[in-house]
Amino acid sequence: MDKLTGGQAVVELLKAEQVRHIFGIVGATFLDVLDALYDERSVAYINVRHEQAAAFMADGLARVTDLPGVCLVTSGPGATNLLTGVAAAYVAHSPVVVLVGGISLEHSQKDAFQEFDLISMFRPVTKLAVQITRPERIPELLRSAFRAAMTGRRGPVFVEIPRDVLNDQVVSAELLAPERYRVTQPQPPHPEAIREAARRLRQAERPLLLVGGGVSRADANALVVRLGEQCSMPMITAYGRNDAVPNAHPLYVGPLGRAGSPEAAAACRRADLLLVVGSRLAHFTSHFDDRYIRPGTPIIQIDVDSRDIGRYYPVAVGIQADAREACLALLEALAGDGVSHDRPAWRKEAETLRDQRRARLAAEAGLEAKPMKPQRVYAELRRALPPETIVTLDAGAAPAYGYDRLHFARPRTLLTPLDLGGLGFAFPEALGAKLGRPQAPVLAIHEDGGFLMNAQELETAVRHGINVVTVVMNNGCWGSEKAYQKHFYGGRYIGCDIGNPRYDQYARLFGAEGYYVDHPDQVGDAIQAALSSGKPAVVEIPIDPEEFPTPATAVRREAASSQR
Repeated sequence: MDKLTGGQAVVELLKAEQVRHIFGIVGATFLDVLDALYDERSVAYINVRHEQAAAFMADGLARVTDLPGVCLVTSGPGATNLLTGVAAAYVAHSPVVVLVGGISLEHSQKDAFQEFDLISMFRPVTKLAVQITRPERIPELLRSAFRAAMTGRRGPVFVEIPRDVLNDQVVSAELLAPERYRVTQPQPPHPEAIREAARRLRQAERPLLLVGGGVSRADANALVVRLGEQCSMPMITAYGRNDAVPNAHPLYVGPLGRAGSPEAAAACRRADLLLVVGSRLAHFTSHFDDRYIRPGTPIIQIDVDSRDIGRYYPVAVGIQADAREACLALLEALAGDGVSHDRPAWRKEAETLRDQRRARLAAEAGLEAKPMKPQRVYAELRRALPPETIVTLDAGAAPAYGYDRLHFARPRTLLTPLDLGGLGFAFPEALGAKLGRPQAPVLAIHEDGGFLMNAQELETAVRHGINVVTVVMNNGCWGSEKAYQKHFYGGRYIGCDIGNPRYDQYARLFGAEGYYVDHPDQVGDAIQAALSSGKPAVVEIPIDPEEFPTPATAVRREAASSQR
């Protein structure tokens, strides 16, 4: 192979990793990479309007494709603007590769223009943060970055390449296929741990299956359902992982955690054994206390990362393994034991809880308040959305209602900011998801405050033809904070109320479609029109400004008071 410039080497290495989209804003420090892309038709540079959106878009693409999402930005503010989006990828264990064109090495340590210690800045929210200082090391260190992003518990990585390294010649480098420089086979479980887990499952009277994001990452969704069926084991999902099992399955009770299903919480409290597959039992799933998981409940925890097994709750059996491999091993161990795993009484109890949830949600379809309640909006969305729709939920009060109310039929169709709780996430995340799965309908759900944080990306969506639909539930306030001030400060509201444009008109200014809906009967038609418009679209729905979920801490306090 002829010698390549640093920029050309970067592009060739990205192609070897099946990268098809790169997100960022053009900057002088990495023009050698962009020039190498000029004649390259297999990789598109998606130039956005704010780098935070670039990080969210890379994250959205990575989550729905299981391929690395890539950002390419300039030094200084170009890099600092990425941080929130990279933190979202870190919380979600999403393989986002951040490439930054750094200042020239000859200007290093001189307080040069846009010079910052970016390595120290990104290290807390990445698995690996490195600077490449020699052009011949570009292939080696980029491979190290992709190895870190794509193996074990996945996550974002950061690579800074100074501009004078990018335009130097590099020695010829063999462009290796990914399987030649990193492990691509899943980790199997230890046989003894599987035998002990199977023994405990046989003995349990009320085992419960808690399914986390590791199941979707391992493509183990069908296997985990088989495991639930084989053991007559009801299923609940971890926070933000509702799509890990088909929600219409008769054994599915609901989502656990913040803004989740009270019926799922009741099932968890009743369980005498908890089988946790692919979940860390992190904050918004468990709250780190006993409100869902009774003290002393035996836990079998399966996770790809040994550091998270037993981290928040002690375990009876810890299994470090890929979720798919562990489910296969457990199914085999249970199938050959000659023991009936039917639990009719426990199954009936779980079905009662499931039916209670379905009845509760069905009743919300009759809410006739004006402005609309967000619960009614979700009832209409359940009717209108095709089962293959990818939904991105923002943080905030109105999106929080969606955790218990939206139904999912397929994996990798729900994307949320998880425990980061960052506003402005859903719209750019949806753009990345749409590029990753262009045939799927994609819907972003925002409140008004969060949407305006990255609404400038409507121009990006129109320019690149990324046709997602965004629902903006407009309540004119920061709803989550208003809820806290209501419950903890006697309704002494300050800093919560905000003003807004008409978002349907705002969308049209960018060349997108816009719809304004103020009656429940119009929601379904507006969604269908938006999905079939052939353009990015915004559906604005005014909602009740006094309707927001009770904060979990307030629920806990009220429950404690009632027991005194």
